[in-house]
Amino acid sequence: MSTIKDVVKLAGVSVATVSRVLNKNGYVHEDTLKKVERAIEMLESV
Repeated sequence: MSTIKDVVKLAGVSVATVSRVLNKNGYVHEDTLKKVERAIEMLESV
């Protein structure tokens, strides 16, 4: 099972950014959103 910190390392963003993406709360630039979503998808497939 992956953690937020795994997503942070893979996407190269902060814990707060990953939290905003997961909770759909606050502003996240579209490019950053895509990076986080890709990281989550990659970790889910492992």
